[in-house]
Amino acid sequence: MSRWARQWRSRPRWLIELLRDYGFEPHMAHPLQCKAIASARLKNDKVDAAILAHLLRADLLPEAWIAPQPVREQRAVLRHRAQLVRLRTLIRNRIHAVLADHGCDRGSSNWSAPGRRWLDELPLPTASRMVVANMLETIDALQVVIDRVDAQLAETAKADPRVKALTVLPGVGRLTALTILAEVGDVNRFPSARKLASWAGLTPTVRGSDRTVRYGHISKQGDPWLRWILNEAAPTAKRSPQFVAHYEQIAHRRGKKIATIAIARKLLTHAYHLLREAEAEQHPKEPAATA
Repeated sequence: MSRWARQWRSRPRWLIELLRDYGFEPHMAHPLQCKAIASARLKNDKVDAAILAHLLRADLLPEAWIAPQPVREQRAVLRHRAQLVRLRTLIRNRIHAVLADHGCDRGSSNWSAPGRRWLDELPLPTASRMVVANMLETIDALQVVIDRVDAQLAETAKADPRVKALTVLPGVGRLTALTILAEVGDVNRFPSARKLASWAGLTPTVRGSDRTVRYGHISKQGDPWLRWILNEAAPTAKRSPQFVAHYEQIAHRRGKKIATIAIARKLLTHAYHLLREAEAEQHPKEPAATA
């Protein structure tokens, strides 16, 4: 692959806007479905471009949805916040590792005011003290940025009635609702909740031969951010009265991990119907004209 091709592939949003500026209508192909339709032994940019052109000319190109600019920007902000939180967690784990090297342990949090005082009073060697102090400064700096992003997202959530509709679900707070909205985009592009669950990679793989059908693990071939946020909400949702019976029934037969995934899919199904109802209220259909 050429250097320019690698650059374009790593920046699809930039390429989409560039094509539109030049008056072209961009199309985003679904890679797995394209591979199933036309798989060639010889692989290079020229061959791939020719195959895609033939499929598009024959109206056989399996296309993926291109999110509009506001949705892409909202995704970028929420994913940026998630990466900041992951970086903060990484640094916290590094502090735990330094403390473990010196046999220090604490049952409660190290990040509260009492926890910070306990860290300051630890008799650590000079080098370890410097490392812990530097990482605590980094955590504090990250927290300032995270709080700033949270304030911006809070204003966005207040202006969107769909957030309020989604937060009635157990385990779904403001940030979870915003992430679901940003990753799903236009919910009306999915004809059913099952299609949305499949797009999120929360449906099981199916292998069939003659009359034998085997169901495997979830496909994990959909949107990873949507799947991640639902798996984050599922441990709280599975303890709610709304889902606890369903969780215990599946956990008894298939185990707790599979039952938790089932709750994540259940949450997405409920979110789908709530979003469809909210969209219908915001944009009611006009009654058909009578003759």
